[in-house]
Amino acid sequence: MAKPTTREEFKDHCLRRLGWPVIEINVDDDQVDDRVDEALEYFQQFHFDGTEKTYLKHQVTADNKTNGYLSLTENVKGVTRIFPVTSSNASVNMFDLRYQLRLHELYDFTSTSYVNYTLTMQHIRTLDLLFSGEVPVRFNKHTDRLYIDMDWENDIEVGEYLLLEAYVIVDPDTYNDVWTDKWLQRYCTALIKKQWGNNMKKYTGLQLPGGVQMDGQTIFQESLQEIQELEEEMRMTYEMPPEAFLLG
Repeated sequence: MAKPTTREEFKDHCLRRLGWPVIEINVDDDQVDDRVDEALEYFQQFHFDGTEKTYLKHQVTADNKTNGYLSLTENVKGVTRIFPVTSSNASVNMFDLRYQLRLHELYDFTSTSYVNYTLTMQHIRTLDLLFSGEVPVRFNKHTDRLYIDMDWENDIEVGEYLLLEAYVIVDPDTYNDVWTDKWLQRYCTALIKKQWGNNMKKYTGLQLPGGVQMDGQTIFQESLQEIQELEEEMRMTYEMPPEAFLLG
């Protein structure tokens, strides 16, 4: 059997796991789509393969300075830190301490130890954190706004760039290998099974021709157990470390 590479193939794969087309799965196509979306959302929220760390650049506009925030795209899940990228940060000033250290301490890597330079740079970084600190950021994925608590009027100018360290979701429409993830397949199948059982619960005990009785309640209860086990497996095995989105 070929691996699913599209949403439709993934849906058919999950239905076949439940017995379709040998067994009629009493679930509407829209309900299947809803369960696929639900499974993807949970996968992208907790699975370490559901997101990826990346760096995004943003050019500051006049609206950014007025509002005090950056508008990000919906695929951004969390922002951990920012790196100002401006001409004032580039070490091209001959009077800059970092420039002088590189000039006098690292003029020849083959005969000069870089231990003193490393310790000095760590000390400078510590002083920066003590007196300036990290620029606080606040991000909520439901508003898609990154608030940066700095002096927008004086700390940055229109046209300068900010570099963001962020986590973005892995879009299965772009990276279709997502559809082959075994946990995602099992979880989506369990969600569809739950929907199937929920649809059939009202017919529990109804006898069909041939003496067969519908038992939607059993299907529903089995799916609840499967979902619980899969979510525990996710949280114990595949979940991203909580600190990854500490500032997100």
